[in-house]
Amino acid sequence: MSSEKKLKILKDVLGAPYINGDEHLFYCPKCEHHKKKLSVNIIKNVFKCWVCDWSSRNVYRIISRYGDYHSKNEWKSFAQEVDIRTLSDQLFTKIEKESPQKIDLPKEFISLANKKLPDTSLRPLNYLRFRGLDKNDIIKWKIGYCSIGAYAGRIIVPSFDCDGDINYFVTRSYDNNWKKYLNPKLSKNIIFNDLYLDFDHGLTIVEGVFDAIKADDNTVPLLGSTLTEKSKLFYEIIKNDTPVYLALDLDAEKKANKLISLFLKYDIEVYKIDTAPYKDIGEMTKSEFTTRKESAVLLNSNNYLLSRIMGI
Repeated sequence: MSSEKKLKILKDVLGAPYINGDEHLFYCPKCEHHKKKLSVNIIKNVFKCWVCDWSSRNVYRIISRYGDYHSKNEWKSFAQEVDIRTLSDQLFTKIEKESPQKIDLPKEFISLANKKLPDTSLRPLNYLRFRGLDKNDIIKWKIGYCSIGAYAGRIIVPSFDCDGDINYFVTRSYDNNWKKYLNPKLSKNIIFNDLYLDFDHGLTIVEGVFDAIKADDNTVPLLGSTLTEKSKLFYEIIKNDTPVYLALDLDAEKKANKLISLFLKYDIEVYKIDTAPYKDIGEMTKSEFTTRKESAVLLNSNNYLLSRIMGI
């Protein structure tokens, strides 16, 4: 794409810039500073805000985040260079060809979202209240339980794929069973509750389902597993250039560091949410999580490396 076409689309999205050689200075849509501090070098295809430090080696990130349908399509129709979306398509074509995983809920499953519930629902409801969940959480997450069968004495939280089919479910004992979790023997390489996620906005990543319930609407649990370049979740994040908020358990620092390094490698915006002194997000109130997320730190290669060094 020619520099003139790029500049035209940028102007449509950001307004007229102040021009200084190859550098174009715009108002930053992210921090909304009152001066033009977003520096864009169209020739080098890089940008940086000198106030909030938002930066990337791909100018299309500005268009994908703040442009309208027309500007996004116009950019992609003219573009000849390989951007993040094209790159992800080349890297992960195998993932898109995989057949979707499907599973049925246990036949003994009873939905706690029902108006009329049997007496056996008292214990699972008390357990959920103890964990800080309310009726709205139960309805939103389609939570149920089993009082008999292979999953007797367990809360059931189903996951829905983008087509609305169940692709996994998580169980948690509410009757002091020694085995807290008893999940189906299926691949965890899924996007939990993909049906309800919006990859065009910041995505919060947590460890488990109960952490996700306490977090905001656009949250996905890792189900205890890590995230790799072969993960379906990772693919969607890269393809959509989704900003990521990491809120992993306090004892998962190694896992968090690996994820941060991986996301920075692909030039993804990464924010780290401070979870101390809590063991996990599930121990927080929802309002406290919101406060923590609002003060999350944006990481880049420089400050992340410095924080690692200071922590040694």
